[in-house]
Amino acid sequence: MITKRIIPCLDIKNGRTVKGTNFVNLRDAGDPVALAKVYSDTGADELVFLDISATEERRKTLSDLVLRVASQVNIPFTVGGGISSVEDVDILLKNGADKVSINSSAVKRPDLINELVAKFGSQCIVVAIDAKCIDGNWIVHLVGGKVPTTLDLFDWAKEVAKRGAGEILFTSMDNDGTKDGFANKALARLSEELTIPIIASGGAGNKQHFKDAFTEGKADAALAASVFHFGEISIPELKNELKAQGISVRI
Repeated sequence: MITKRIIPCLDIKNGRTVKGTNFVNLRDAGDPVALAKVYSDTGADELVFLDISATEERRKTLSDLVLRVASQVNIPFTVGGGISSVEDVDILLKNGADKVSINSSAVKRPDLINELVAKFGSQCIVVAIDAKCIDGNWIVHLVGGKVPTTLDLFDWAKEVAKRGAGEILFTSMDNDGTKDGFANKALARLSEELTIPIIASGGAGNKQHFKDAFTEGKADAALAASVFHFGEISIPELKNELKAQGISVRI
């Protein structure tokens, strides 16, 4: 049985960890370096660091902060935000990232996926997709969810996989920060139509939601932020409960 992964996410703005609801109304959630160490020490399987305003502000990811976070963790570490070239990825990997996550830049220039995969390998490239359900159709959004496209979530996910991406990080904008659970129907469809791992993001509010993402949503990993940052769910307790309910997790 494939082990399911629990992944805390550090959304970074102005050097601090923040968390909002439906991608807006951000509030401070603490120092990213300190949080990263706690998660690494308490059983997180991986860590994701997203510089959420880098694309909007047209600047590169905070590579110095990436270096500081990387020095505190001994688990796989994914970094995203403002990445648009092979050179950007090279800098981040040298500063301690294990994988990179691209989003808006991949939509604007899909060949970037192929270039990064050719240079660094599929295992290193995660494509993040932020989507919102509009009139029954899941529409891809860019620039931290601010700019809608005409792309369909499932069509874009298939293209991403065909171009060699190693994983997809799907965030439901409708569910983000609501604590009402993940978008399990969309997750299940992604998992059924693709062969690469799908990371669920957006909506975690309790331990049952994680189980549902793995069973109903068929996700390979579940990512969350506020429930971990504000101490509502501890990762060791979550994993113990999942294991007790028959979900294969690393304890």
